Amino acid sequence: MMKPITLITGASSGIGVELARIFARNGFALALTARRVERLNALADEIEKMGQPRPLVISADLALSGATRGIADALNAAGVEPQYVVNNAGFGLVGQASSLDRAEQLQIIDVNVRALTELSLAFVDSIARHEGGILNVGSVAGFLPGPGSAVYYASKAYVLSFSEALYAELRERGVRVTVLCPGPVPTEFAERAGVKDKMGPRLLTQTATEVAEAGYRGFMEGHRVVVPGFANRLVMVLARILPRRIVLGLVGRRQRRRTSAAENSAG
Repeated sequence: MMKPITLITGASSGIGVELARIFARNGFALALTARRVERLNALADEIEKMGQPRPLVISADLALSGATRGIADALNAAGVEPQYVVNNAGFGLVGQASSLDRAEQLQIIDVNVRALTELSLAFVDSIARHEGGILNVGSVAGFLPGPGSAVYYASKAYVLSFSEALYAELRERGVRVTVLCPGPVPTEFAERAGVKDKMGPRLLTQTATEVAEAGYRGFMEGHRVVVPGFANRLVMVLARILPRRIVLGLVGRRQRRRTSAAENSAG
């Protein structure tokens, strides 16, 4: 049997970095992947200094169709296979879908949907052998329609639905599946999305560390869905019981303010 590891995507910043630190502290060997190898190496150095085995660093751009195969080849070459897969990589854009760059919006689907799906399914056999699991990082946005960020919200709705379905399908094989759905988190995500003001109301905002700790704890306890923070759980409940037209209006107004702030900053 090959050596079991925890594979974490998008491990160069934000929630991905914090999840890597938590898994390492709990004694799991890691494979870290992202586009920015220098950041991955810095994180690997930090984890090694903690007294843990140095993580395997894999350069990968998940927007490219061959990324999953490249990751699998790198793992095989190192003699390791996933016990846990943490699909953290993802990004979004703020603005009207008809106005935003179409290629960039399709890349959201490539990273948030296609790559996450590929990585969730590619290693099921090894995950089952090691009685591990899959942790997919979604968003509270997955419970909402998203005018002003339509493709991103839709991609996170997919992550939520897909993860819950996998939870049901893979239980009999001893594979746990959890979807982590945080609210606003101050990370580099906002910069890439074009958000110039604060990510969200203070009541809903949590740090990457808080989100990662809640996600890890819920994952290890076998929860299907983890929504960190009482206020974010309230948003989830309200999104399910309020008429859809009201939710559309609330989200749309918030996103229009973000779009306006982004355009004013650019101007």
